[in-house]
Amino acid sequence: MAESIVKFLRQKDLVLKRDLGQGASGRTVLLFDDVINEYFVCKKYEPYDEAVRVELFKNFVREVKLLHMLNHPNVVRVFNYYLYPGHLTGYILMEYIKGTDIEEHLQDSPEDVNEMFKQAVEGFNHLEKHGILHRDLRPQNILVGDNGLLKIIDLGFGKHTESSAHFDKSVSLNWWCAPPNDFADDIYNHATDVYFLGMLFAEIIAENGIDQFRYHELMSRMCKKRPTARIQSFAEVRTAMLAEGFESPEFSDHDIAAYRAFSDALDGILIKVEHNAKYNQDVDDIVRKLDEVYKSTMLEKNIPHNPMVIRCFLPGSYYYRHNPFPVSVLKNFLILFRACSQSRQNIILANLNAKLDAVTRDDPEPLMDDDEVPF
Repeated sequence: MAESIVKFLRQKDLVLKRDLGQGASGRTVLLFDDVINEYFVCKKYEPYDEAVRVELFKNFVREVKLLHMLNHPNVVRVFNYYLYPGHLTGYILMEYIKGTDIEEHLQDSPEDVNEMFKQAVEGFNHLEKHGILHRDLRPQNILVGDNGLLKIIDLGFGKHTESSAHFDKSVSLNWWCAPPNDFADDIYNHATDVYFLGMLFAEIIAENGIDQFRYHELMSRMCKKRPTARIQSFAEVRTAMLAEGFESPEFSDHDIAAYRAFSDALDGILIKVEHNAKYNQDVDDIVRKLDEVYKSTMLEKNIPHNPMVIRCFLPGSYYYRHNPFPVSVLKNFLILFRACSQSRQNIILANLNAKLDAVTRDDPEPLMDDDEVPF
């Protein structure tokens, strides 16, 4: 069947409420939709300096593409976009976040510091999973809504890590804190974003004398100026943060025993893991796969083929041992994992990933497994 164009001809009028600000690359306004009684933020590409309109238009289009990749409660939602290449302008229609920036919020509500830190890590971990660097991480770009939900905004400087090895030098200028050593080598990667988030919270906490923060050691590891001494990714930050809650009273001695028996058995059958191995973070997928393994081996004493279990957590390449892996250990862990709340499942998975981090890293051979412009 030949392709055809579907045209939506009905014009949708929105009420212009007020200007929200003018930045170097555009103007932002608040719009109101009286049909659904909702507010929206509209960002118009309208650079302050006309000499860079052509160059920065590419950045604007890139921001549209990046935002459309994302769907996370701690990252601003994009609802639609309108591009006018002939006029070198365009618009992004985004959710309106009624609230304040992270700095002002924590000045007024210091007791929220741990929850805000957790939400920020979750949001940046989502960006990291999609290979996206923010590269303009400052208090004004992290908002907290009146509902207590943190939102990461403004990906105008963002870049997909796989698109280019070169980063604009303007990104490394006029930072609000001492830059990391990364900039001396023209490097900006996820570990650099980790540094700036750590420094952001460190400065807010110090300036406001906040004493409720629970993750000082972790934050210190994020703020190391030397990249080799710094925690390298938001995935690692998240794992370390969640692991601290494992000895919570929510876990009984029986729960901990079931977890440890399983983690020890898993550790006992792994010899080496490839350097770039990515852990399975999808809890539902892990439960489904473990259930399939258990149902197919429940009449046995031991798991007949150890990769059956390994593949539930580690989709990459690895070497493994033929050590016995008791089916009863898998059963007890599966009962525990299924019964847990999402937060407890995340804690268990963070602990398990931390244990797998200790397995020797190598590059083993892969296993052979079966157009008119408004306002």
